[in-house]
Amino acid sequence: MIKAQVKALKKSFGKQEVLKNIDFTIQEGEVVCIIGPSGSGKTTFLRCLNVLEEPDEGLYQLGEVQYDFARMGKKQAREIAQHTAMVFQSYELFEHLTVLENIMEGLRTVQKIPKKQAHKLALENLAKVGLSDKQHAYPIQLSGGQQQRIGIARAMALSPELLLFDEPTSALDPELVEEVLQVMRELAQQGQTMVIVTHEMQFAQEVADQVVFMADGLVIESGSATTLFQSPQQERTQHFLAQLRFQELQLT
Repeated sequence: MIKAQVKALKKSFGKQEVLKNIDFTIQEGEVVCIIGPSGSGKTTFLRCLNVLEEPDEGLYQLGEVQYDFARMGKKQAREIAQHTAMVFQSYELFEHLTVLENIMEGLRTVQKIPKKQAHKLALENLAKVGLSDKQHAYPIQLSGGQQQRIGIARAMALSPELLLFDEPTSALDPELVEEVLQVMRELAQQGQTMVIVTHEMQFAQEVADQVVFMADGLVIESGSATTLFQSPQQERTQHFLAQLRFQELQLT
């Protein structure tokens, strides 16, 4: 069953065309990892799925509802925002709020959930990321890995149809990366539909049902993790993966 589908999505900033006629489909319960060089449009595409950036045109099916970006109004944008959630590179936690208050914020302001129910949901999702003992702490008192896990708990609490990750480990010290990836593995095992922009290639090979390679604002190639990493068909994909392997050899 299709959970989300994009057809002919385009996005420009001024005269710069960042996304060029993107087609994309994700099935319910599927994990899609998007890889590609910097500047390829990966983050912009992810933000379009959450309407943090509004595309210029394209059709977007989310669940059973279809939207036309060329005719997008505030009501439709709010509906999309209510059914998607984003985990950002740099945590984006409110420094003046406790961990528990950070998780409750979206439940109260976006979904208008009563305080008592929001409190219960926040505690449940905090437990899922193993940080129940930090509920009264402030972000500044936490490690980067802990802050990112709070960001994941905040997104999970919204019960999104589509959970989006924008390079969630890129701002972390290497020793903190694994604790965040483990939470994401558990979400994948639970059947959460996810789209993940990542540079963690080993993780992508491990958890992705589908890997999408983007470059220059285009989807160059997509397929299963095994097919794309071991037998890429497009020259642009082959070149990108060869560069990655060379860099890994340089580091060993």
